[in-house]
Amino acid sequence: MSAFLDALNALAAPPQGRHWLFVPDDQLTDACGPLSRGNPRETGIVLLESRWKARLRPYHRQRLALQWANQRHFALEQAERGVAVRYIWADVPYRQVLGDVALELGPLTMMEAAERELRADLAPLVSSGAIRVVRHEGWLTSTAQFQAACPSPPYKMDSFYRYVRQQTGWLMQEGQPLGGRLSFDVDNRLPWKGNPPAPLPPRFPGDAIKAEVLALVERDFPDHPGQLDPSALPATRADAEALWQFARQECLPHFGPYEDAMSVHSAGLFHTRISALLNMHRLLPVRVVQDVAEDEHLPLQSREGFVRQILGWREFVRHVHARSDGFRELADVQAEPGDAGWGRWRARRWAAVALPEGLDGGAAPTPPGQTHPLPAAFWGTPSGLACLDRVVQEVWESAYGHHITRLMVLANLATLLDLAPREVADWFWVAYADAWDWVVEPNVLGMGLFALGPHMTTKPYVAGAPYLARMSDYCGSCAFDPKRDCPLTRLYWAYLDRHQARLTASARLGPVLGTVRRRTPDEVQRDQAVFEALRAALDAGEAFRPAARHGQLPLLAPDHAGR
Repeated sequence: MSAFLDALNALAAPPQGRHWLFVPDDQLTDACGPLSRGNPRETGIVLLESRWKARLRPYHRQRLALQWANQRHFALEQAERGVAVRYIWADVPYRQVLGDVALELGPLTMMEAAERELRADLAPLVSSGAIRVVRHEGWLTSTAQFQAACPSPPYKMDSFYRYVRQQTGWLMQEGQPLGGRLSFDVDNRLPWKGNPPAPLPPRFPGDAIKAEVLALVERDFPDHPGQLDPSALPATRADAEALWQFARQECLPHFGPYEDAMSVHSAGLFHTRISALLNMHRLLPVRVVQDVAEDEHLPLQSREGFVRQILGWREFVRHVHARSDGFRELADVQAEPGDAGWGRWRARRWAAVALPEGLDGGAAPTPPGQTHPLPAAFWGTPSGLACLDRVVQEVWESAYGHHITRLMVLANLATLLDLAPREVADWFWVAYADAWDWVVEPNVLGMGLFALGPHMTTKPYVAGAPYLARMSDYCGSCAFDPKRDCPLTRLYWAYLDRHQARLTASARLGPVLGTVRRRTPDEVQRDQAVFEALRAALDAGEAFRPAARHGQLPLLAPDHAGR
């Protein structure tokens, strides 16, 4: 008998006479929804630990451990309250398991699934009445609010954010934003030079439940990538509270000014690291936003930057994703979940599980030319580019990275190399502990790779070496010099040249596209030569190095090559 089952059986409550709820693994809270209102002794919950879902994609092992350790601790927390817990392990789709459970226990109630993938899996049970869906109370905004702020595409986050700030009253006074500005984003772009000192990430105590989950992942998922770090695994309520207190005390006082900074000395700098627990609802969005909005001891630019991430961008992307059915209304659909290049990296096919009817691999927009497969450098093979290699190493060590390393290193390089957007989105989905379809697909397909055009962003977020040199210290350990021969700047100009026709509609790119058109044929040829040479090296699994055969390629007009 396992430690978890021993503990759960010791707390077991009689199942008779209960109203039964299905609780997905990203709704682990009793602070909102039906579970928050029902009498615990009249309530039962069904929790499903799905090996089938875990094998859909080569998910990071730390992500699997985080989800299952939190779900098991949540089960015990509810059992201690007197809630009856039906905990199920399954190797088949959710619909097969929960259909049988509903036949036994009667119709189940659940808050609407955040994941489009889970909604599709459960659709037949919802249609038949085996599952009754109620509103997801973890979100901060409603569909009606999004419709009022953004009635039709192209959708603008600024319009949505302005509207919901007024609606909620957070960081508002007499109808006006505190400090006189809705956003302090332009002030939050300082590079970090070592002061103030970056906080060390918190470490969490081990316990028998965590140890059991870690051992299970090691044993049953050896082909999945990523390191396991037991001390970086928050799983209990106490762990979640400790992480939030760390965020408030150690990170948020300096978060604002250094929000866009990157460093080899700290993977997170002053970012809170709460996103995975937030997306699982171990920490409630309403709670963290309210705590920060009302904390007058924190600098206003840090408070606003944090509120904009949660109330603004996080809510905005989930609405955009839902409105377009996960962008299926805008693009072709990949038939099956992708392995993000795992098969090429391991030189053998990913053994994906079978999909039930109605599930697929997600929208696969393919702008002209953006079809190249993901290179092994994203799986840890050295690329020769210190920024890429550092961020990839951190991701496979921790299943974490803050939003600027994701956007301006990983997605930036993927865009400049014309990598296939769906494969890049799948990689982000498997690599990060906080990744679900509703957050990954808008951030990667929409913002990071501009694969949806102006549907939700006004321009591609691409940059050359000057931006990376200004906002990070990665260049100090790189074989390339950002002022002389870093390939990123050539990649930047080559990308803009290749995609001029598509990008001319963006007014924000007018000046830089004018510079592109003034570049000489020799410069354009050199840009393209570096693009082809770097991509060929990465395709071959080789590190790109400064070498005579690539020539000394001076970089012209570097001030334009910025974010």
